[in-house]
Parts: sequence; structure tokens; C-alpha cells
Amino acid sequence: MKKYFIFIFLLVSLFIFSGCSKEEEKIELNNLSISHEEKFGGIYINITIDDFNSKGFKFGDSLEISFSNGYELEDLPYYNGYYTDTGMPLLVGYSGYPYIRAGINNGDDLFIVSKVKETDTANIKLGKRGKYLDIQESLDIHYSDEQGDLTDEEFGNFRSVNVGQLKENILYRAASPVDNQHNRAGVVDKLIKNKVNTILNLSDNDSELVEHFSKSDFNSPYAKSLYDRGSIIALSMNMNFTSSNGEEDKAPKLFGEFKDNLFSSKLISGLRFALNNDGPYLVHCVEGKDRTGFVCMVFEALAGASYTEIIDDYMVTYNNYYGINKKSEPVKYKIIKEKNIDVMLRTIIGDDSVNIETANYSNYIETYLISKGMSETEVRALKTKLCK
Repeated sequence: MKKYFIFIFLLVSLFIFSGCSKEEEKIELNNLSISHEEKFGGIYINITIDDFNSKGFKFGDSLEISFSNGYELEDLPYYNGYYTDTGMPLLVGYSGYPYIRAGINNGDDLFIVSKVKETDTANIKLGKRGKYLDIQESLDIHYSDEQGDLTDEEFGNFRSVNVGQLKENILYRAASPVDNQHNRAGVVDKLIKNKVNTILNLSDNDSELVEHFSKSDFNSPYAKSLYDRGSIIALSMNMNFTSSNGEEDKAPKLFGEFKDNLFSSKLISGLRFALNNDGPYLVHCVEGKDRTGFVCMVFEALAGASYTEIIDDYMVTYNNYYGINKKSEPVKYKIIKEKNIDVMLRTIIGDDSVNIETANYSNYIETYLISKGMSETEVRALKTKLCK
């Protein structure tokens, strides 16, 4: 009988303990204010990353978010980077962001998709603890803003893109030579001096570009000289490169100039700027990684570069920043390639049945650019300007 009561006591204790543990996992925040993150198209939920995490939320968790207009996001992964597949939603606490951000990875503007307003609020609660922790841990990569023993070229992510039939040293790519938030601007400016005549700045708008010039740590006189002579276009591009050919039809009338903010519209503006100005050209965003990767891929494809050439050029960035290459981190290398540059190439082709490793990108990119608004004459002229 005594053993029986001990057994019952242990069961009850276990039940109570388990109940307490589950109770502790019920984490919820309500009535959080929101704002429109316009550059990349998403929803800032106005709580800092540190404050949000201090409430018990952890990267790799599954969350549920509901907005006061009735829009809901269920089983939403919470990451510190953009680790979801292209077109999939997530909540991200990306280093340098003022708040946590709900968005669609390389996709449509979630603020518009959800039809929220800045007077709406958000409720967030924990779904399942650590459901996406394996992805978080495998893709959680960081780089230092200290140069250390890196060469200037490695630290500035600077290189000439000599692939396909591109003229030698006609195209360069790098981190920003004007935005010094990662301590690279001055280094890049020295590297491009007397090498670059025209810059496609993918990250800043005109006012942001001018603001960089007035900062106390600005030390990029060559880039400033190019700006003064009208040789820089500030495109302020997002990463919604998966928009359909009919994307103009989806622009809500209430957003007025929304069409002008579309990825493809800005891409074509940048290519026309290159066509109407002399090279060599520099393409950059902030890090010289994804937006730069897409635009350089367009130039490379137009020049008849192969799949291997395009992949190899794109992945140099991950070696420069993170030390990730085929030998050092083969699993991460494969995941990054498949989630990023492979998706960009499939977008250019527009046909999932085509083998991206053997495709003739020169043909596909011409069709793509014409579908986005360039004329055949413009495409041919740009190709002539870039290629041998």
C-alpha cells in the first residue's frame, strides 16, 4: 500500500511540474504598435529585438501573429536572418534593425498584402518552442566589421566581374563606398578610384546618399566626385525580384507612386543609366551581396556567362564575409546557393522545367528584360557596350 501511495504521489508531482513548465511556455505580447517598413516592404512591430527576446522569445521559435484588422500569420518562423525560402513569410530580428520585422522573404510588401494600417496593432504569442532551431543554427552566420588580416579587396567585397564575354574590367562589384555602417566605405572608395566611371547604387535613395556625404566619418572623396558630375544613380531597390510580369496591375491605387518602387522598374532604370553612361561600372548595395548579386547576374547572363561562372562569382561574397566556400562549409555553401542565387536564376528563366545548370542565360535574360520594359534595341545596345 505504501509503495502504491508513493507511486501516486510521483505521478501527481510529475503532472504538476509538467503543467508548470507548459504554463511558463505561454508567452504572449499584445497591442504592439506597427509601422510600414517601406524599402523592402514589410511590417515593423515596434519593439526592439533585445526587448522582444527579453520577454522569452528565441530565434528558431514558431510564432503566431494576429493584427487588429483580422490578418493572421500562423506557424511563423522567428530568425535573426532571412532563412526562409523566397516568397515565404517570417519574423526577423536582423542585426541593425530598430525593431523586429514581419515580412515575405524577397516577396511582396506584407504591409500591403495584409491590408494593415499604421493605426492597427499586433499580438504575438509563442507557438512551438524551437521548431525551426535546426534551420536557425545551420544558417546563423555573422561577419566582423573589423578588417583584421583581410585584404582590402576581401574586406570591401570588391572585385572585377570578368566572366562570359564581358569586356575586361568593365564591371565591378563591392560593398558600399558611401554608406559606412560596416566600416567599409573608405576602403572601397580607394579601390574604385580611377577604375570606375559610373555607379549603380542599389541601396540608397537620393536623400540618403546626400546624407552619407554629411556624416562625420565620411571619407569617400572619389565617390563624391562621381556624384557631383552626375555619374551615380541612387535606385533604393528592395529584393522583390520574384514579382510577376503583370506586377504593375497589382499596384494599389491608394499607393500612388507604388509602381515606381517595383524591383523591375528600378532594375530597368539602372540598366538604362548604364547604357547612357560610360563604364567601367560599379554595382553595389550595402554589403554587395543580394541586390548586387541579382543585378550583376543580369549583366553576367547578358554577356553569356555560364551557370558555374555566375555561381562562383556570387559565392565569393560568402567567402569574403563568412569564410564559407565549398571546402570550408560544404553544407552551408549548398544551402546558401540553393536558397539565393539558384532562385534568382530560376526567376530569370521563368520555367521550372529548364535545367538551370545547362541553360543558355543570354537568351533568357533578353526575354526577361524585354518583358520588364526594355526594348530590343536597348538590350542589344547594352550588350554591345558591355561585351567583347
